[in-house]
Amino acid sequence: MLAAALFSGCGSDDAETGDTEPRAASSAELRKQLRGATSSRASDFPAVRGRTLQQVADGVGATGPQFAAAGSVYTPGRNRVAFGVIDPKTGFVYGPTALYVARSPDSPATGPYPAPADLLVTDPPFRSKQAATEDDPFAAIYSAQVPMPKAGAVSVLAVTKVGEDLVASPGALTVVSARDDPVVRVGERAPRTPTDTADETADISEIDTRVPPDDMHDADFADVVGRKPVALLFATPQLCQSRVCGPVVDIALQLRERYGNRIEFIHQEVYVDNQVDGGLREPLKRFGVPTEPWLFVVGADGRVTARLEGSFGFNAVEQALRSAL
Repeated sequence: MLAAALFSGCGSDDAETGDTEPRAASSAELRKQLRGATSSRASDFPAVRGRTLQQVADGVGATGPQFAAAGSVYTPGRNRVAFGVIDPKTGFVYGPTALYVARSPDSPATGPYPAPADLLVTDPPFRSKQAATEDDPFAAIYSAQVPMPKAGAVSVLAVTKVGEDLVASPGALTVVSARDDPVVRVGERAPRTPTDTADETADISEIDTRVPPDDMHDADFADVVGRKPVALLFATPQLCQSRVCGPVVDIALQLRERYGNRIEFIHQEVYVDNQVDGGLREPLKRFGVPTEPWLFVVGADGRVTARLEGSFGFNAVEQALRSAL
């Protein structure tokens, strides 16, 4: 229940560059933790050496934090697995982290897959009232690139270095076959669906729940797709079923300063009439998304080059944007 309250979503593509330092952090301890968490090397974690996932966990010893998946859609092949490590008493746990995977706790494990933390805190000019801040422990999200051989249940184990100790956080994911994935995939042609634009309403709050509203509503996706690269972000900062919609919209705004002359940035609200019980707006239905937020990056040829679900920070978004250039 704790995980569900904090997260909802995931995706497929990760990051290689972007900001790797927290900005003007007001907490020296948080700043120190985040510096360590943004770097992760497989050599810093126990080798599998033919052991089962349970044996890897037993070798680590300390358990307690909870694995909180930030995703729901995984298919056979290479997946971005985004997650948080949460202590029920102290909240988010930050430190160098890696992920181990197996079909079940008693099956041979693979890994460790480095899972550096990706920052969610933007510079102040791009920060909404719904944003993550330096004072908020929800300031970063872990992600690892993990091969998933086939559909079915998957057991995972996050191992985090806290001080001089390692702590283990077990969890579980479900991998669906490619034919059961309802979401438009990388390489497919994006649906030419209209999106809400500012010139269609006298009240911007009807199409943007961010406070203050952003200005990524000038272009209609149906008009620009296939003509230039597009970053289409489905997110609802005020009504998000997780805490991540505000931060991801802010990240898009900040990265638009760097990429806006080459990529059209479009923010599309999620729910009809901004009511959760109103159901999803038509563009989300056309893309087949079951959760929010999602980011789709579409190349100039109209084909999806990257998709991200759930919580994603600067590195993941910038890598996705570069895939279309």
